[in-house]
Amino acid sequence: MPESAEEVYARITAAAGPDGRLPMSAYGDWDIFPWEVVDGAIAPKVLPPPADEPARWGEIAEKPCGSCAGFDPATVVWEDEVWVLTHGGAPSGLPLVLQLHPREHLDMGSLDDELASQLGRISNRLVRIIENLPHIARVHVQRIGDGGSHLHVWFTARTARLTNVLGSGAIEWDDMIPPGPEDLWRADLSTVAAKLANWGGEARA
Repeated sequence: MPESAEEVYARITAAAGPDGRLPMSAYGDWDIFPWEVVDGAIAPKVLPPPADEPARWGEIAEKPCGSCAGFDPATVVWEDEVWVLTHGGAPSGLPLVLQLHPREHLDMGSLDDELASQLGRISNRLVRIIENLPHIARVHVQRIGDGGSHLHVWFTARTARLTNVLGSGAIEWDDMIPPGPEDLWRADLSTVAAKLANWGGEARA
């Protein structure tokens, strides 16, 4: 069972500094992070001029596709002959952060109608399963795709009643909130895997 808002908040306050703030996540060091401190205030970075799009993983020989090389069995939650659901290898700040990948090297927009239909059905089932776990308010579903060319759809569950951890900002909070207990996380992965396997495929978590 995922932690309640009170349990997560207790972890946050235990990890916060004397000013009550959590440390900045490593995401703040990325060159794509859009904010910087100017004269003591947060301000948008100066946007550089247009340039060539960088190659994604799986588009050039120097950046081979990690998904096509195979998924680490230790991270597989559920799989069938077409799709693989994985986790990041360890708990993070939010209750669950999962990725759904096709086995074949395809991207959004290159799925045929049957695969697109499967993606929709599996996504809907995952959202329904995860949102029915205790203390889960919402599951955010997104495809970004600027880093890897092999389709990976994110499913990010957020804790109910932590009312500042909302919307797209929940992704940044996931990097800052201290990770939750591994035993609870693994139990939730097992629940998701077993319930998804009711429609086919194999539970691996």
